[in-house]
Amino acid sequence: MSGSPHVVVITGLSGAGRTSALRVLEDAGFFCVDNLPPGLAPDLLGLVSREAKSAARSPESAVPVVRSPESAVPERVGLGIDVRTGAFLSGAEETISALEASGHRVQVIFLDCADDVLVRRFSETRRPHALARAGDLHGAIARERERLAGLRARADIVIDTTDFSVHDLRHQLIDYIGRDAERPSMVVRLLSFGFKYGVPVHADLVFDLRFLPNPHFVEALRPKTGLDPDVSAYVMEAPETKELLRHLRPLLDYSLPHYAREGKAYLTVALGCTGGRHRSVAMAEELGRQLGDAHEVVVVHRDAQRAAT
Repeated sequence: MSGSPHVVVITGLSGAGRTSALRVLEDAGFFCVDNLPPGLAPDLLGLVSREAKSAARSPESAVPVVRSPESAVPERVGLGIDVRTGAFLSGAEETISALEASGHRVQVIFLDCADDVLVRRFSETRRPHALARAGDLHGAIARERERLAGLRARADIVIDTTDFSVHDLRHQLIDYIGRDAERPSMVVRLLSFGFKYGVPVHADLVFDLRFLPNPHFVEALRPKTGLDPDVSAYVMEAPETKELLRHLRPLLDYSLPHYAREGKAYLTVALGCTGGRHRSVAMAEELGRQLGDAHEVVVVHRDAQRAAT
């Protein structure tokens, strides 16, 4: 990555969906900070850039490591700015210009909404408006519009969420931040498991492989797992397995891009056999090889190391 993270600023009226928008950015791989005084943004991004340069200089490990959101240096940063920053808000426009001048790609997204809808949303949630005086919501919204007028004029895009659901907002944001750049990648997690130990609770797709020939009943293969070449060959060369792949691979090729367009950051495809040691492991490994060219894939074997019984 370059030394300057991509910055998306989410601002707009309270109740227009700023918190939901930041969650969308987090799901898309952004490191997000809400309610940050604008004047501190250069310090934050400077720290991020220094961490990125430090990581780039570090020697690569000989052991493959799966990067996680907790350990990765953020390449994209989302900042939530609104009237809660009080007097600090007045410096927001100058800060954004300074970030651009220093080489950052900055996109400002302003979320707007009709006053009557904002009033209804606050009434339904019973949250106090930061500028409300003695419960005067209409007056608070008017004052907020005035204070945010400069940021609205500075915005790259204004999204009116009056008639939006949370899903509508997600689609709009994913579409916008994906323009002129690669769309946020979705991690496909292939999880092998044993039905005897329970179906994974958070699986998005579950496939039952218990109809495939079972290496458990071959004495020489029983103590091994699907990671062993002999077990893998036994499973993958079976006519039933080949026929399954002829149906399963096109289904995944069709459905995975649709999940990604929905803004899903992780998709877990669970593959189960009786004990989670042979058939499911071999199939997960094979699908990992087949899908790896087009998707970011992580293969996990939940029950492979359980003792054979």
